[in-house]
Amino acid sequence: MATEGKTFPPQKQPTQPGKEHVMDPSPQFTSPQYKPSNKLLGKVALVTGGDSGIGRAVCHCFALEGATVAFTYMKKQEEKDAKDTLEILRECQAPDAKQPIAVSADLGFDDDCKRVVDKVVAAYGRIDILVNAAAEQHKTNSVEEIDEQRLERVFRTNIFSQFFMVRHALKHMKEGSSIINTTSVVAYKGSPQLVDYTATKGAIVAFTRGLALQLATKGIRVNGVAPGPIWTPLIPASFDNEEIESFGSEVPMKRAGQPIEVAPSYVFLACNHCSSYFTGQILHPNGGTIVNG
Repeated sequence: MATEGKTFPPQKQPTQPGKEHVMDPSPQFTSPQYKPSNKLLGKVALVTGGDSGIGRAVCHCFALEGATVAFTYMKKQEEKDAKDTLEILRECQAPDAKQPIAVSADLGFDDDCKRVVDKVVAAYGRIDILVNAAAEQHKTNSVEEIDEQRLERVFRTNIFSQFFMVRHALKHMKEGSSIINTTSVVAYKGSPQLVDYTATKGAIVAFTRGLALQLATKGIRVNGVAPGPIWTPLIPASFDNEEIESFGSEVPMKRAGQPIEVAPSYVFLACNHCSSYFTGQILHPNGGTIVNG
């Protein structure tokens, strides 16, 4: 893992979504210290934005734990990352798991989300675990710079997609299934440069709590993860060189986290014998930032 005070070399990606295969250094999606124990054996998991960043690490950990894994990515922009992730998942596929699949989609639109769910169910018959991890963010210095088009785009990617994915996946989930939504530390502490992104992440916290109450009687648990500064493609696609060099240094641990330091939170929440009494809760892998409520 990264050490205290370590910085990243200057780099900038001109478009979103960012690309993992051109990052320096590459994000760490795995670790020799991670010891799987069949926590998700026989489960079918669908991870949005699973081609890179936290999503890739979650897919990999799920596969190590025995799950059959499907993930989404953006066509054209994320082809290389998606291909790399598929190869990673095939290499660690459990004997009883089915072949992983990648589905391209713009999750900001209901029809695309339905198509993803239909394709996964056609391949595997059901969905046991839904992880909503896809997101985008754009830095700005003033709320006056956020026009209607950008606001709609960020909300579609970050929160509309979660509503749509849940709406369609629920038809194929049963008692014992798990939904895990990805929010962010900024939902709790704010961010002056990411006001629209922060608003979506706050909405995800509220969505998670409300949905957990709605689905509790059906035996479907709904929880969330609120990462702090994590080294993913979202960072070089969002920030300037100076911000990249000091990224993560503001937290008590004085460094950014790696995707593999976040992924076990999803494994815990997905595993019924680990988190059977958790619903409506948010886990906080954030380097020591104290948050409330």
